[in-house]
Amino acid sequence: MRGETLISKMDYGNNHSIAEEKRVDNLIQSYQQLAFNARKELHSANMFGLTTQELRLLRRLNTPRKVQDYLDTLTLNFEPEGDTCLSPRRVMREKRAHCIEGAMLAALAFRVNGHKPLVLDLESSKHDLDHVVALFKQHGCWGAVSKTNHAVLRYREPVYKTLRELVLSYFHEYFDAKGFKTLRYYSGPVNLSRFDKQNWITNEKDNWMVAQYLCEVAHYPLLTRSQISTLRKAHPTEIEAGKVIEWKKPKRT
Repeated sequence: MRGETLISKMDYGNNHSIAEEKRVDNLIQSYQQLAFNARKELHSANMFGLTTQELRLLRRLNTPRKVQDYLDTLTLNFEPEGDTCLSPRRVMREKRAHCIEGAMLAALAFRVNGHKPLVLDLESSKHDLDHVVALFKQHGCWGAVSKTNHAVLRYREPVYKTLRELVLSYFHEYFDAKGFKTLRYYSGPVNLSRFDKQNWITNEKDNWMVAQYLCEVAHYPLLTRSQISTLRKAHPTEIEAGKVIEWKKPKRT
């Protein structure tokens, strides 16, 4: 009996030692993983020219919905100091953006999380303004993230098989103050990595090279001349609804 007790104690000691070794091994592996993640984060920050804080923010925006939710927290950039085309760094710092600035930030968030940084330009007639969105693809379909001050021209769910389908989803509500429907052309996807050497991500000056490229890149027509000639103006109720805005322009002091 005493022998069995001794053996049991020895077994307990051996099992305890094995369990302790496993615990230590797990701790070592955890520390190694943390160190690896830290090195990876530092490498990514260096690769994009971002600070660790900026990179952590962007990594949290790991779904299109989260990206859109973040853009919605940003004040609309009314450009009180004159025309701007802020880089993603400046948008994150100044917490303001208009459409192309929001699209660039969204594209960067997609890139940090392993996707291509794609944007698309919606070109209107000369009586209206263009709009820029960030593109993403889920379940084999296109969707868009958008920064706007109006009730329309916003986020698009990834349910569109082609880019033309996606763009056409903006057509009906894309009208000017008089109700004329103005959306005419759209660009193909523009990969912003083409501007890496021009520091589009962290540029302290304006990213006019991006805006200029979006104006000059090939665009595809949405409508024929015959279709344009028979377009019906938006109803007065639609025009009134189009006046709904999210952010009010601050009064000059």
